[in-house]
Amino acid sequence: MKLKVCIAEDNYFLVKTIKEKLSFFDDIAVKFHANNGAELIGKLEENHNIDVVLMDIQMPQIDGIKTTEIVKKKYPHIKIIMLTVVDDDECVFNAIKAGANGYLLKEIDAEKLYKSILEVTKGGAPMTPSIALKTLNLLRNPKLADTKIDDQEDIKLSKRETEILIQLSKGLNYNVISDNLIISPSTVRKHIENIYKKLQVHSKMEAVIKAQKRNLI
Repeated sequence: MKLKVCIAEDNYFLVKTIKEKLSFFDDIAVKFHANNGAELIGKLEENHNIDVVLMDIQMPQIDGIKTTEIVKKKYPHIKIIMLTVVDDDECVFNAIKAGANGYLLKEIDAEKLYKSILEVTKGGAPMTPSIALKTLNLLRNPKLADTKIDDQEDIKLSKRETEILIQLSKGLNYNVISDNLIISPSTVRKHIENIYKKLQVHSKMEAVIKAQKRNLI
């Protein structure tokens, strides 16, 4: 069964390049491409049977970060990988906060792009190494991310949810967490779904950042 991918990118040459990179892999099908966030949202309303969106950041009308936030709220099953030339701290953090599941720079080669798409569909968070380093720095130094903590009521996590968040903050995947806590991977996923709801987030990285901001872990 082919993975259904769409591309949000306003540069026709780059769209063509991405399609060429993915054309080497028989289990990937590029269903459509959109020139901006507004067009992507419209096309997803017609067909949201999509597994992964490759999302540019700098697009007219609605940029990639705002589009990511909208798509994640409407279609939480769709995985979003930012595919961009932008690598500054603010964009990286805001993309993660909006719900991005991965962040890659456009010079990525075909094989790594393909593996990243597979990884994200399995619950991973693929990142270009330099972006992963920036993300770690943001986690270690939360003040680098100029974010406001909203005035929500106190968030109460269970002991198990807190344990899982701590494991997530170490970069561990579901299977390793399940082994460490002696619970099944499906139970880990259920706890993470509950954590997302309580924290009102859409990704593991955002959950960890918000939990650290609120001194929950």
